[in-house]
Amino acid sequence: MPEGSVVFPKVPLIRVEGPLLIAQLLETTFLTLVNYASLVATNAARHRRVAGKDKVLLEFGLRRAQGPDGGISASKYCYLGGFDATSNVDAGRRFGIPVKGTHSHAFVSSFMGFDDIIERSLPYAEGGKICEDFVHLTQLWLSRMQGKPSLRDNFHETNPSELAAFCSYALAFPTAFQALVDTYDVLRSGIPNFCAVALALHDLGYKALGIRLDSGDLSYFSIETRKFFHLVEKEFHVVGFGKLTIVASNDINEATLDALNKQGHEVDTFGIGTHLVTCYSQPALGCVYKLVEINGHPRIKLSEDLNKVTIPCKKQCFRLYGREGVPLVDLMIGENEAPPQPGERILCRHPFVESKRAYVVPTRVEPLYKRYWSSKPGGREKLPSLEDVKKHCMQQLAAMRSDHMRALNPTPFKVSVSGNLYDFIHYLWLSEAPVGELQ
Repeated sequence: MPEGSVVFPKVPLIRVEGPLLIAQLLETTFLTLVNYASLVATNAARHRRVAGKDKVLLEFGLRRAQGPDGGISASKYCYLGGFDATSNVDAGRRFGIPVKGTHSHAFVSSFMGFDDIIERSLPYAEGGKICEDFVHLTQLWLSRMQGKPSLRDNFHETNPSELAAFCSYALAFPTAFQALVDTYDVLRSGIPNFCAVALALHDLGYKALGIRLDSGDLSYFSIETRKFFHLVEKEFHVVGFGKLTIVASNDINEATLDALNKQGHEVDTFGIGTHLVTCYSQPALGCVYKLVEINGHPRIKLSEDLNKVTIPCKKQCFRLYGREGVPLVDLMIGENEAPPQPGERILCRHPFVESKRAYVVPTRVEPLYKRYWSSKPGGREKLPSLEDVKKHCMQQLAAMRSDHMRALNPTPFKVSVSGNLYDFIHYLWLSEAPVGELQ
């Protein structure tokens, strides 16, 4: 199936044909490539669904990933699954994924005061002039803020070493100033210090990006921060200041996102790490690799566990769409059966449960398999770019019915077989299973 496709249990993801020994040697390679990639892309898509389309999602998981290889894979497949950027610079270099991040708490706490800043000059954004002492300009803005009655109730004295750190960062990155504001105190120090530097940058023609919250009550802090931004915009007539970006991190997961949505918040961007790349709620995906045919003879694996019974034969798979344009069922048929056609009345049967069956008249039929490797010349699909795969993934997710996609008690998506394949499965089952004897 094309990478980025929405897939369901029992429908084979990859069909491999070749000499038995070679095909068997590929088992571990295919499973290790497919299992984690599918798991983390699914996890990313779930986070995206809860966060909503309008929020920016950043992957921050490299330090918590299962080694550097796991971290690189996580960055790639989180992007495929709907994230907007990564803090993993190497993944950005390899795959062209946008790279975003902020400075660390260590950067802030490494400053003892303003004496640590040697070079204090900063050119104006449009060139021509230079501000000789940007630090002094920032201090002036902090004094102006302290002099406003509407702002005075929010803070009194701020941490000077934190302000020095913010000044230094702004001097280095005047076009990308985004401050981590919870090293000492979010509302009484971090936010006022950030605003002083942002206003100084505004004087020189630059626009700050925003702040990051990394601890505490993210709902409360984001709402209070947004109020402060709007007060600054009103007091100093800086258009757009109230809409500066608020980023939140701190062990965020699906439940956190859902809780924040219910509480109300002003977060624009979420940085998600540990729960995303380690797939904390489900750390492994159980894809398997099974023999279904050899030398033209179908094979079946039986089990006491019905979920482990394989569907024999070389198969074709199709997705049948209904009148509303949403997928109704995935249908597996034998390789030599005629493909289903739009408008045709098709009997779809559960592979193992006799009573579960339905007729479907599809408005559209989508073949699910494409050939990406062949020893024969021609007929291969060109491998798409990561951007194209991500686009395909988003389109696939958008096409699914919402009750199939909800996190709590989703409606199971129907995976069926044709009438002919159903009959053959059960014929082979009876042929291969030994008959018991009672005495």
